[in-house]
Amino acid sequence: MRRAVEAAAAGAWPFDRATDSVTLAFDNRHRRRLRMTTDSGDDLLLDLPEAVALGDGDGLRLEDGNWVTVMAAPESLLEAIPDSQYHLVRLAWHIGNRHLQAELLSDRIRIRPDHVIAEMLRGLGAEVREVSAPFQPEGGAYVDGGHAHG
Repeated sequence: MRRAVEAAAAGAWPFDRATDSVTLAFDNRHRRRLRMTTDSGDDLLLDLPEAVALGDGDGLRLEDGNWVTVMAAPESLLEAIPDSQYHLVRLAWHIGNRHLQAELLSDRIRIRPDHVIAEMLRGLGAEVREVSAPFQPEGGAYVDGGHAHG
C-alpha cells in the first residue's frame, strides 16, 4: 500500500507531479492517519506526523515522491441566503452563537442539514435551500488560519 507522508496547501506543491487524486468529505479531510481509496481505485494510507486540515486542491506527497491531489467531495448541505450584507452578518452571529460548523461565503452561509436550525434561519428571514457542494467550514479561532499544514 502506498503511503502519503506529507501534506501541502493548494498552490504550494508541484501539481504537475500528481499521479492520482482522492475525493474526501470534510470529516475525512482532517486526519493524521486514514486508509483511503484513490479515485483510480488504489489503496492509500495517509500517515502524517500530526493531524492536518486538508482543503480542496491540497496535495499529499507519497513516499516515492509522487503527489496525490485532494478533492473535496460534494456533501448534502443547507445554504442560508440573506437579503443584505447586514442580514448575512446577523445570520452568521446566530449560527456562531450555536457553535455550528459553518462555511462563510460572500453572499451565503453553508451548514450541515439541521431542520431546527433551518427553521430558525427562515424565522430570521433567510432563504434556506438544500444543496450538494464541497464543505470547508471555518476552522475556528484556535486553529492556525483554519488551514494548517504543520
